[in-house]
Amino acid sequence: MRTFVRILVLAFIISVISCASHSKKSSSALFDNQWELQYITGPRIAFGGLYPNKKPKISFDRATKIVQGNNSCNGYRADYSLDAYKISFGEPGPTTMMYCGEGEKVFLNTMKKVNAYGFDSSGNLELKMDEVVLMRFSKSPK
Repeated sequence: MRTFVRILVLAFIISVISCASHSKKSSSALFDNQWELQYITGPRIAFGGLYPNKKPKISFDRATKIVQGNNSCNGYRADYSLDAYKISFGEPGPTTMMYCGEGEKVFLNTMKKVNAYGFDSSGNLELKMDEVVLMRFSKSPK
């Protein structure tokens, strides 16, 4: 019986250490890359119709806790807060005022719904509402 208890305790310790190291690895991937949008949920307009010339990009600054990028037309910048795999974004600050279709509005409104993030098996960044993927980004050259 003692052996069984020791094995259970050891298994628990290994799983806790494994989860902690996975969290650090994921967090590092979030910050060390610029991400380009590949998928967005919701709109009735095809992805290529929303973003015909340029796909939105996003990057996270660990030190300033600022997210910034281009929403396919105008630049944006906002605060973000991160707690393990939970994430939330503040209101985007002033941007240029060029109108380029509905893509910008869809992108910014979808960002407001995000409350979690993760990575798929290919290493793509997934921004989620709970467990539902709202946006998927692939790594983009900086």
